[in-house]
Amino acid sequence: MSAPRRILIYGVYGSGKSTLAARLADHLGLPWYPVDDLLWQPGWVEVPVAQQRSRIEEICRRDRWIIDGAYHGWRDVPLARADLVIGLDYPRWRSFGRLLRRTVRRVVTGEEICNGNRESLGSVLSPDSILLWHVTAFGRARRRMRAWQSDPSAPVVLLRSPAELDDWLAGLPRN
Repeated sequence: MSAPRRILIYGVYGSGKSTLAARLADHLGLPWYPVDDLLWQPGWVEVPVAQQRSRIEEICRRDRWIIDGAYHGWRDVPLARADLVIGLDYPRWRSFGRLLRRTVRRVVTGEEICNGNRESLGSVLSPDSILLWHVTAFGRARRRMRAWQSDPSAPVVLLRSPAELDDWLAGLPRN
């Protein structure tokens, strides 16, 4: 297997998309474009979907990239260009547990997430809480990944545990 040059990482919130993107960028020498940086302006103001799409199209025209997510208004763009789609199809308890730990850590430390944005106790307790997003998005994300994998023409690797991920990474050639 030759090393992929255009990779989309997909999964529900807390599944480890950004962590995997950083590992793959290092392993393969590919540029990583964190989706949160492209979608959120300071103050948690969402970039308009048309502008999100334009930003993603510009990245996906390149020969080499890693993107750590794909959302409603432009999901088709990286899917059409990716050499490889990696689906992190972990059990709900694992991704939610990771998300909860990460969110608590970020609230306590004030860690910057993207473009000066930080999580706060207020954001965690709000109707737009990332924890609630996980609960509502989990089933849709799982069905989507599994449908992609069932398409024989799609370059999809579905990983169901961190151990599967580690085994898969061990067999991946370096660029």
